[in-house]
Amino acid sequence: MTKYKIDGVEVAAENLENFTEHEAKNYVDYVRKHTETPITEIKVTACDDGKVDVSYLAKGEKFERIRRITGR
Repeated sequence: MTKYKIDGVEVAAENLENFTEHEAKNYVDYVRKHTETPITEIKVTACDDGKVDVSYLAKGEKFERIRRITGR
């Protein structure tokens, strides 16, 4: 497994030979382009069909509680 830290995002590549830091940066840019939530980790895994599976972990928004106000 190859790992890089790009702009605060941990990028891990599994079953990919010669995975470069430049490729890791491209995946960070790609995921950021397709989500509005800040990401903390990306995992890139080679599939048997020659494609890759890209999964990521997003940082959730902090909140204290949700209130439901009803009444008449």
